[in-house]
Amino acid sequence: MMDPFGRHISYLRVSVTDRCDLRCVYCMAEDMTFLPKSEVLTLEELERLCGTFIDLGVRKLRLTGGEPLVRKNVMSLVRALGSRIGSGLEELTLTTNGTQLTRYAEELARAGVRRINVSLDTLDAAAFKAATRWGELDKVLDGIFAAKAAGLHVKINAVALKGLNEHEFDRMLAWCGEHGFDLCLIETMPLGEINEDRTDQFLPLSLVQARLKQSWTLLESNHTTGGPARYFDVAETGTRLGLITPMTHNFCESCNRVRLTCTGTLYMCLGQDDAADLRMPLRDPELGEAGLRAAIAEAITRKPRGHDFIIDRRQAAPAVARHMSVTGG
Repeated sequence: MMDPFGRHISYLRVSVTDRCDLRCVYCMAEDMTFLPKSEVLTLEELERLCGTFIDLGVRKLRLTGGEPLVRKNVMSLVRALGSRIGSGLEELTLTTNGTQLTRYAEELARAGVRRINVSLDTLDAAAFKAATRWGELDKVLDGIFAAKAAGLHVKINAVALKGLNEHEFDRMLAWCGEHGFDLCLIETMPLGEINEDRTDQFLPLSLVQARLKQSWTLLESNHTTGGPARYFDVAETGTRLGLITPMTHNFCESCNRVRLTCTGTLYMCLGQDDAADLRMPLRDPELGEAGLRAAIAEAITRKPRGHDFIIDRRQAAPAVARHMSVTGG
């Protein structure tokens, strides 16, 4: 699949549920209303859709949410997709908040998952509870170490938030180095109403990088995982630091991704509202597989050059109304 700007679309991120067992302040409102189950695709339908994307050239799949591991029987989908590795699919990965990893880490590894991203914005228990509104840090840490014990490579994702964790990145980089984890820092993005002022949250990673360079030797790296992060080798630890900078240095020129929601809606860009309904052709027996492929191909022709993110007090509304948990984090 090739978009109008010559970018090969080889990476699909799939939100298997919009539900989550945390309420992170930059991601969700505290009183979230989630989709009724009647609107959500079955796991079998998600498997079929993913299979079609693989047949069309997708080589990397990432399962996301919400929190993907809170979906009932989700491991049946993981096992089914894992069986496609080596038959078109090159990699199956997962982004998780870590709360369910003690239960699922070994099963994920057996299904063919080799690495996971765990969202963890702070190593301070009080700050973690404040950021997630009710999360328990120890539960997530137990999950992370269960994943390590299962042989999964762990990358820690932390959203840089002014006033919450901006003075903690030295500690997090050292902790990740101690345990062999990579660390990826992410600028907060204007997605969805969150009952917070994002101008009070936003912390440019150019500032964070400059601060880290005072204590660490950061060597530019050609390493890539297929996502938007720019990586640095951390000389002191042998691990990597990734920076995802949608606000200060966007990554749109090399975007190879589209995002599928749990309702069968395909978003060609995280920061735009244009979308394609794949649930209708998926469920229409008269259209069949050819109709589904045609709908996907047409959607790819509408992939935009990039997003229009801005965080500014003069523009209080988010760039798009939907929350990150709808599109897939």
